[in-house]
Amino acid sequence: MSEFRHAPVMLDEVIEGLQIKPDGSYLDCTLGGGGHSSEILKRLKGGKLYAVDKDQDALAFAKTRLGSAPTYIHSDFKEAIASWEYEKLDGILMDLGVSSYQLDTPERGFSYRFDAPLDMRMDASAKLTAYEVVNEYSQKELTDILFKYGEEPYAKKIAANIVKERANAPIKSTLELVKLIEKSIPPKVRYGGSHPAKRVFQAIRIEVNGELAGLYEAILAAIKLLKPGGRIAVITFHSLEDRIAKQAFKYAELPCICPPKSPICTCGKVSEIEIITKKPILPSETEMEANPRSKSAKLRVAQRKE
Repeated sequence: MSEFRHAPVMLDEVIEGLQIKPDGSYLDCTLGGGGHSSEILKRLKGGKLYAVDKDQDALAFAKTRLGSAPTYIHSDFKEAIASWEYEKLDGILMDLGVSSYQLDTPERGFSYRFDAPLDMRMDASAKLTAYEVVNEYSQKELTDILFKYGEEPYAKKIAANIVKERANAPIKSTLELVKLIEKSIPPKVRYGGSHPAKRVFQAIRIEVNGELAGLYEAILAAIKLLKPGGRIAVITFHSLEDRIAKQAFKYAELPCICPPKSPICTCGKVSEIEIITKKPILPSETEMEANPRSKSAKLRVAQRKE
């Protein structure tokens, strides 16, 4: 297995945001290359770290890097949170980005830069792949996914061309899909700005891995796992994720959800957190230069009320 390379985004800001206690219990929901977990472990003395990832390559590499110190959990973090059976936590980290290892390993099929089978599964044991999405979803389903998850302005045209192309033969590789995307959009768009396939690949990846499904509920459930004074840090990488994190934090902070004109509160809602980052923290210029993939990252931090 090649080295699981992934530069941890906003490492110092995350560690500061979590305010790690040496004897505390922490959960890294997306272990990846173990960069954040490694720094958390350095600050623990008698504390506990739970490390979750649904990518078996990530877990295998992390075990060589971090040893037996963490409790490793092979799972989608949303499922791990929903079925949590361990103690309450002092801190939770959700780094929602796809890892550099996944992007840079051609055979995983995440990247539009390499020719590879259409896969994009973070968990190699999962059934749904990008191949099924591209070749079996209806034109309407494809259009909806590309527009909703990729915010792709040419979603209808791209979906129509996918359906037309696959009628002759299945679309099997990433570069086949890239060529089809390129011919579906105007030249002035194709050759300006970011790669023309970026939004489409993002959308298909999100669909394959169910990245947004249940995220709002998972953040709210994670907050309930915190001890009083415990903190949750969420790193997002596109507007869809960030909007969900922002809305979940806002809801958890509300003391009441009764209609505005209600004379008395009858909802029973209580304010669970204090939002520490009124505006999201962004990477420094230095970090963005060193790691261009951090440019779209946003960090939000909240603290469980006493």
